[in-house]
Amino acid sequence: MQIGTPLSDSATRVMLLGSGELGKEVIISLQRIGVEVIAVDRYKNAPGHQVAHRSYSIDMTNAEALESLINLEKPHYIVPEIEAINTDLLAKIEKKNDLIIVPSIKAVQLTMNRQGIRKLASEVLNIPTSPYAFAKNYKELKSVIDSKIGLPCFIKPTMSSSGKGQSRVVKENEISKAWEHAAKSGRVDQGIVIVEGQVDFDYEITLLTVRAKNKDGEISTYFCEPIGHRQENGDYVESWQPQAMSEKALVRSKDIAKKVTEALGGLGIFGVELFIKKDEVWFSEVSPRPHDTGMVTMATQKQSEFELHAKAILGLPVDVSLSKSGASAVIYGEYDADVIIYDEIEKALAIDGVDIRIFGKPESFKKRRMGVILSTGRNIDEAKSKANEAKSLLSVKLK
Repeated sequence: MQIGTPLSDSATRVMLLGSGELGKEVIISLQRIGVEVIAVDRYKNAPGHQVAHRSYSIDMTNAEALESLINLEKPHYIVPEIEAINTDLLAKIEKKNDLIIVPSIKAVQLTMNRQGIRKLASEVLNIPTSPYAFAKNYKELKSVIDSKIGLPCFIKPTMSSSGKGQSRVVKENEISKAWEHAAKSGRVDQGIVIVEGQVDFDYEITLLTVRAKNKDGEISTYFCEPIGHRQENGDYVESWQPQAMSEKALVRSKDIAKKVTEALGGLGIFGVELFIKKDEVWFSEVSPRPHDTGMVTMATQKQSEFELHAKAILGLPVDVSLSKSGASAVIYGEYDADVIIYDEIEKALAIDGVDIRIFGKPESFKKRRMGVILSTGRNIDEAKSKANEAKSLLSVKLK
């Protein structure tokens, strides 16, 4: 693998489609090994825009705008970091041009919505999942809940991320509101929702799974230590690594993750979400990119999930080893405002083993993820306690 000099004719160019907080860390990791990076997002001054060599704001579902930008920049790699992208165009461009879609065009197209990946896992790979059905209108939704899924259940857009548009429905009179919320909240207005039956699980994990080349140049599958996490309204609020689990459950988790990621193909990191009950494991979702719960790896691993992704997609060796136990806790915007102030950061950082990442998003919402607390400890309980204490000390204010 050769890497040229950034901002020269020899440069190795990577274009990120989606440049939020996860994309920003991928950009930094790529730049550390000499890659020239172009950051693209739907809004100006996204976190990744602030560190990339060049940045653009376009509607990435618009085929004409996206193709024009790709032709202008001529990247060697295109790395989708969000779902709202015209994947049909990417497939066409990959065939016509000498470039690589990361991790693969198949992975991007199947995981851009929950319909494709759920059918692959359940119907093609025969992997255990929660009961599910799809509905394109309220009548269909009501029918599948009554006849197949039952209550309680979860109603989600087929295309969304970080819990957007998700609802847990316990009572029949909640279905209509959940339908409207999901249908309007998808990244692309498809009007199709997935309804999932509730699985009786003990905990859920993210198993970061890396497809990378080994020393012989062959593709191997590597697993980070499992990450436990807690969610509220479908969005993660804290995570920790490693999550304790039985050996049998871990083996089953790795087997499922390997089957899914091998079917998707390509190189890079995948965030495989799984439900665990004792030794039983159910597949939930997969993202063909770094995972929000995996931000904890910036404190816990020798190579963070972002470094692993950067190196894997370039065909370089990776190291998934765990260095320390650690935790993460989300910092919310607290206000709907263009400008907010982060105060008393020094108090949070005075706690041994604590670090902070503030993403630099240009606009705040009450429940928008604006930063993350990272911590390490002798064990998970200590790390989680440190993260939550630091979070309580840091304050978010209006200007």
